[in-house]
Amino acid sequence: MYPRVNYEMTDEEFKEIAEACRPVPYIKIGNSFPPSQQDNANAAWKRLGDKRGFDSMTVSAVIGKGGKFFSAIPVENKIQRDERLKHEVEEKKVQEINKLQAEIKERQERLKVLGGEES
Repeated sequence: MYPRVNYEMTDEEFKEIAEACRPVPYIKIGNSFPPSQQDNANAAWKRLGDKRGFDSMTVSAVIGKGGKFFSAIPVENKIQRDERLKHEVEEKKVQEINKLQAEIKERQERLKVLGGEES
């Protein structure tokens, strides 16, 4: 999982989020219901996340800094994802090589102890 990043909203972004979080009058018309306060807030955070490059479902307040500050986990674009996957494959390969070299060394030492290796 990626580390959280701290963000600060602009005044305009803060107003949009605050407006989306305002209570919604509940008036049922026919079989349709108006979007709830939560739906509106989620949509506003989704728009902000798409604009700023973070996962809107990971937003968390930054305590002690004010309403305009929050943290979230950034999303990666295709290039970043490809680079990360390539790096992870290389890292796994290096770990496997190190593991095998340690096993070889351990078995060579065991062979010496058992007298099965000629010097």
